[in-house]
Formats: sequence, structure tokens, C-alpha cells
Amino acid sequence: MFPLIVVDNPKTWPLHIPGASVIAARAYLTDPVYSELRNARVFNLCRSYRYQSTGYYVSLLAMARGHKPLPNITTIQDMKSGTIIRLASDDLEDVLQASLKPIHSHAFTLSIYFGRNLAKRYDALSAHLFRLFQAPFLQAEFVHDEEDGWRLRNISPLAANEIPEAHKEFAIEAARQFFAQKRYPAQRKSDVLFDLAILVNPDNPKPPSNRRALKRLVDAAKRAHFSVELIDNDDFGRIGEFDALFIRETTAVNHFTYRFARRAVAEGLVVIDDPDSITKCTNKVYLAELLDQHSIPRPKTLIIHKDNREAIRPYIGLPCVLKQPDSSFSMGVTKVDTEEELNDTVDRLLADSDLIIAQQFIPTPFDWRITVLDRQLLFACKYHMAPHHWQIIKPGKNGDYDAGEVEPVPPEQVPPQVLSTAMRATKLIGDGLYGVDLKQIGNQVYLIEINDNPNIDAGYEDRLMGDELYDRVMQVFLRRIQHRKNMNDRA
Repeated sequence: MFPLIVVDNPKTWPLHIPGASVIAARAYLTDPVYSELRNARVFNLCRSYRYQSTGYYVSLLAMARGHKPLPNITTIQDMKSGTIIRLASDDLEDVLQASLKPIHSHAFTLSIYFGRNLAKRYDALSAHLFRLFQAPFLQAEFVHDEEDGWRLRNISPLAANEIPEAHKEFAIEAARQFFAQKRYPAQRKSDVLFDLAILVNPDNPKPPSNRRALKRLVDAAKRAHFSVELIDNDDFGRIGEFDALFIRETTAVNHFTYRFARRAVAEGLVVIDDPDSITKCTNKVYLAELLDQHSIPRPKTLIIHKDNREAIRPYIGLPCVLKQPDSSFSMGVTKVDTEEELNDTVDRLLADSDLIIAQQFIPTPFDWRITVLDRQLLFACKYHMAPHHWQIIKPGKNGDYDAGEVEPVPPEQVPPQVLSTAMRATKLIGDGLYGVDLKQIGNQVYLIEINDNPNIDAGYEDRLMGDELYDRVMQVFLRRIQHRKNMNDRA
């Protein structure tokens, strides 16, 4: 992308950057040349970003033109949100405490120039903040107390006219080095249509897609004419650079995946998994109520609280299964066989959540996994139970685990009642990517749960379909982006 540096008055702007154009904010807002420009990236270095100021409108119109401004309006608004700032402070906990430990005062202000600070010891903290809040120049305020240590209190864009005289030379050099990295090429390859980010967590021992699957996703994205990049938690501030986000990390509402999904939707990206799907699928209490309201067949299920816990034994019986509301990947799910185990486990789970799930235990040699994308069957598998265990995953020591066999099944061999139940249930959630777990006893089908972010692992789920599986995923992204672009063009 071709960089445009937008300033209030180019005549007073001291920085010359080869390969980039420095233009006046008024020209950017009013000259048709810029409104018609494609493949540009705007760096907004106006004096002020306050609401309805010239700087505000530069970022606003740059977003409308697809120029992916830095900062964008979402970043500007995030800096005004106490909730977002608190979440950022939590994300920065380790680097924040380590960086500011030598400081003995109760307050500290940090100036950040393209992710750097004059003092090299603050570079790690500066880089983290820049990734979370991408603006050319930032000012972060921290406070310290004995109980919590250092916390981020406020962060705001630092306008060029507010840079201290003693910092200006460093700020210019930081900008020069930032642009010299050539992270924004002058133009895409001629065959690239859109930019796709795949969000991963390299430290997750049980990710929803293994490394070979990620490579096959990347290859499929390139076949669909995407420029594709694997991103992680540190790339929150870069979401606006992309047209679509594919989350391949285990999701939760109180997790960075949810913040990425929310930000991506706000930026106008096509997103899988979308925030609504994450909210609905990751809470078993919500799913229990939803399935009950729509008469989806399932095992006997109760939403348990402290006042009705005595109903578990007479209604469901033993053994039964107890679930944390946010359980996933067989974690947070406990089978209890005795009255003592029942009482102890309910006590433990209710200590962390006001509501939990109790469910009838239905032993079967395998679960059906029906994976649905865009309201269509993507693939079907039988997930066999782990050896000598009642679940498909058997936790071991030191984070290890044993897993049952994954057996892909051709669509025509899936029992109609299994497929119809899964399709009916996912329509209640949305049009994203879902993995539906079901048990079958004779002609009776029981829906166990609906998962967002289902597994797609090379060598397992893809054994029947091969590259076709990954190509179908990318075609959904492509169609959705093209549809959104067409709608925007008509508007």
C-alpha cells in the first residue's frame, strides 16, 4: 500500500520520507484525487483528533475510502474507553510491571513514537502499547499502588504540536525507521484481491488447527487470491489493515479472541468467529436455554443454581455430567458417579459461577461431529472416545492428553436425522463456522453442544476432502468480502 502522510500544513512538517507523500489535511478531505485513490495507507499526523476536528475527519474519511488510517476512528474511541484501557492494562501485566519496577514515584508518563521511546528500557512496553493502540504518537499515563502495582490509567494520541522540543529529533528518526521497514508495500501483487488475517496462538498446546492445517489454509487463501498473514495477540492494533479475520485459536468471551472479533466487526471486516457466535456457543447455560426453547432433542438437562441442586439426583440420576458454563474441548466437564462426587463437584463449580449445567450421561462409542459453515455442511466425522475413557479427550499429566480416533464420514453416509438436527440447531446461532456434537442411540439423536471455532486439523478432519475443505472455507470469505464491497459501492 502507498503511504500518505496527512498533516495540517506540509510546509511546517520537518520529516521527509522517501516513497511517501506528505499532503495537507484539507487537500485529502476535498481533492477528488485522494477520494478516488486505491491501495493507499493514511498516516494521520494532524494536530488534533478531537471529535469533528479536521484530524478526526481525516481518519473517518480514510476508513470510508478503504485507506486504513493510523490511527483509525476505532482506535481513537478505544482510547476514550475506560473498559478497553483496563483490558489493555491486564494484557500488559507482565511487561508493565517489569518495565516500570525501577520507578519509585506513584505516577509516570510515557511518550511513544511509532512504538518507541527515548529510553531503550521502555521499548518493550512502548511496542506493546503501539500494537494495541496504533497511532503514530502516543502518550500513556500510569499509576502505582501497593496492592495492584502499576496500572495503565490513560492513553491518548499525541499530536505533533504537543511533542516536546527535546523529543522532536527522536520522533522524526522513529518515524523514518518505521517507514524504512517497508511494512506497507507500494502495491499488492497483481493477482491479490483482499487481505486475510488468521489469528493464532503459538503457545496453545491444543489449537483448533494444527500447523499443517494452518499451512493448508494459507495455501488455500493464496489460491483464492488473498494476501494472508498469521497474526497473534500482539497484533490487535493492526486489525484495520485486513479485509477479513479468521480466528484459529480457542475462543472465550473474557479472552483476546473476543476482543479481536469485536474490533474486527467494528472495523468492517468479515469475521469468523463473529462475536455473537462466540458469546452464544461458549456459554453452556445459554445453549441449554436456547435448545430447550426450540425443542432440540438433547439429554436430560438442568440449569443448576444453589437453590435447585437437589433436583439433579431425582431428575437426571447418576452417573451424570456436570459442566462449567464456559467449558470447551472436554475441559471443565466432569462425570460424577456417586452422591459424594456430585456434591463436591457442584460445590466447586458453583463457587465460580452462579449457574452450571447438569446433564444426563449417555455412553456411546463415538460422538457425531457435524461441521457447518455458512449454513451448509462442511464435513462430518465420528469422534471416537479416548481409550478407556468416557470422553473423546482423556487428560494426562503435564498437559498431555490421549484422544480417540477421528473418522471422517462421507456426507451421504451421515444419518438424515443427525444432519437435520445439527443444521436446525446451528441456524439458531448464525451463519458462521460451527461444530455440532451429537449422540445417536438407534434412531434417536441427542444434541450435546454447539461449538464455535471447531477443529480443522490436517490428517484428521481433512482426510476425505483434502484441499477441497480449505478451499471451501476460503470461498466463503471471498464471497462475503465481495458482497460487502458491492454493497458499499452501491451505497
